[in-house]
Amino acid sequence: MKALMFERFGGPEVLYYAEAPDPPMKPGTALVRMKAAGLNFADIYRRRGGYYLAGDPPYILGYEGAGIVEQVSSDLDGIRAGDRVAFADVPFANAELVSAPADRLIPLPYDISFEQAAAILLQGLTAHYLVHDSYHVRPGDDVVIHAAAGGVGQLLIQMSKNKGARVAGITSSNAKREAALKAGADEVLFYDDDWVHDVIGWSQSGCGANVVYDSIGSTLMNSFAAVQTKGTVVFFGMAGGDPPNIDPRMLMDSSKSLVGGDLWNHLTTRNQRLERAETLFADLRMGRLELEEPKQFALEDGEAAHRLLEGRGNTGKILLIP
Repeated sequence: MKALMFERFGGPEVLYYAEAPDPPMKPGTALVRMKAAGLNFADIYRRRGGYYLAGDPPYILGYEGAGIVEQVSSDLDGIRAGDRVAFADVPFANAELVSAPADRLIPLPYDISFEQAAAILLQGLTAHYLVHDSYHVRPGDDVVIHAAAGGVGQLLIQMSKNKGARVAGITSSNAKREAALKAGADEVLFYDDDWVHDVIGWSQSGCGANVVYDSIGSTLMNSFAAVQTKGTVVFFGMAGGDPPNIDPRMLMDSSKSLVGGDLWNHLTTRNQRLERAETLFADLRMGRLELEEPKQFALEDGEAAHRLLEGRGNTGKILLIP
């Protein structure tokens, strides 16, 4: 098979496209012929050496994608060759063939394309637990979303609006502002402005938002300043650098809450994967969720795709097509 690989940590230039051994068939697995793979910031962090990587060099990135089952191990029931499937947490997805544990596979309905599945699963499942579990968004809440034009950001906007909240996004450019507004944000603020002051002025209470979803990390203290007394900051990413240390006395004095968020603590069983994925697919079907048209790159052009995502000029999802 062909795969997008790298042997040393570094920038996009370390990636190369070459022949690799087909993955071996193991008990409890299915061999999936990939049709689309999602590119995520986690892939960039892994390429740089900042995240855990499965396997040994040469490394193959990617954990999200969709395709067709080509072969199944003899001990599997319920999955057959020819099945359309998707996944959000199977390693080595940037390849033509992927060996996937059966409990990680999500059946893909025929009215959901491979590209839609690869574009929504990881970010959609993340947004879903954030608005239902980390903080249960309620009608009338004032919700603030960092990186509002990104894949998770646009889905968070839509899910929060679907639950009856008012939403303000924070972005870094006019183009990203337009993307966040198109996703349904009521207001979009800029990082270069005094967005904390602007959030407080925008909020219905005049004292700040009910919740701030912070995927930037370095902005964490400003996020606390932008929530009202008894408000919540949900921290779920470090796209802008490590967060500062938090003094728990500040939480006590303000009655504010800090909630950590990691998808894999919310997807611990096959049923959890299926239930949340089916909700996403249903919302796509009913038009309750809309995806910005993903930007597609051939898998062999993975270096260019990484450069686009790493440059932060992109909105929406980037897909790699084997």
